[in-house]
Amino acid sequence: MTKGMGEKLVVGVDLGATKILAGVVDEAGKIIGSAKRPTKPQAGPDEVISRIAQTVKDAVADAKLDMSQILGVCSGAPGPLDPDKGIVWHTPNMAGWDNVPLAESLSKRLGGLPVFIENDVNLGTLGEHALGAGIGSKDVVGIFVGTGIGGGLILDGELRQGWRKSAAEVGHMVVLADGPYCGCGKRGCAEAVASRTAIERDIRAGIAAGRESLIPKIVKREGRDRLTSGALAEAYQGGDPLVIEVIGRAQYYLGILVATIVNFVDPELVILGGGVVEALGEGFLEPVCQVARQYFFNRWNADNVRIVPAKLGDNAALLGAAVLARKKLAKK
Repeated sequence: MTKGMGEKLVVGVDLGATKILAGVVDEAGKIIGSAKRPTKPQAGPDEVISRIAQTVKDAVADAKLDMSQILGVCSGAPGPLDPDKGIVWHTPNMAGWDNVPLAESLSKRLGGLPVFIENDVNLGTLGEHALGAGIGSKDVVGIFVGTGIGGGLILDGELRQGWRKSAAEVGHMVVLADGPYCGCGKRGCAEAVASRTAIERDIRAGIAAGRESLIPKIVKREGRDRLTSGALAEAYQGGDPLVIEVIGRAQYYLGILVATIVNFVDPELVILGGGVVEALGEGFLEPVCQVARQYFFNRWNADNVRIVPAKLGDNAALLGAAVLARKKLAKK
């Protein structure tokens, strides 16, 4: 039988501020065709949505399929949104994305295909729960550390969105009262002390104060203005004292964050992913786990609360989108 004939195929999309990634996903959770292109958010929402539509079509073509064989599409999006109405309320890293009817607009460009949307980190957690590090677990928290810090929450096997669809904004839980300002305008958020942005800020402050570091040489060689997760990992593994010190501080506050979440939700599993965690490797989690376990309130069976790295990498949100698309289509 030709691939896709009679099979329930969906397309998952991961929309970010820098790139759009789309994949055709079969019933076994395997990506059978994919495509990506730059987001170019400066062009505005209409152009970005057109680019999403084209990326979806390219992924279907890559799978050697026709759009008529696709049952539905689900797209992630950064920032707060209303998944029921298909509207993106606001996307901090993409100008002009205020009250954008993403689901409806994308559906029109795809010939009326059902389109669903969800927060990208929620989808990353859902993907890991269904197809990655969280397989078989009922209560799971996902924490993704990159430019910022995002989270997702699975309770009793289902994604928990919250009353205002903004559950699990773990990056904006305060872990250091009166700490550094966060991009959200508040002080002491986890994102303000443990994200790549925070790590870069503190490393640059150290260099400006006269501390020696491998970072300037690595950044110059890469030809970038920003400190990438790869550059961070190279300096860390190269024994850079400043980088080790700053990352150690971030690990401490991530441990505090994990413990706070465990004390509140009591999940069986905490998954840590995102660019920083992936680049620095599994050893990065050891100090985080040590700090977290020190602050667990319930000591009984505490060692069986698993804190593990994510497994799906860049495909987590895409695969989570496919999982959600199937759930939504099954309810129609």
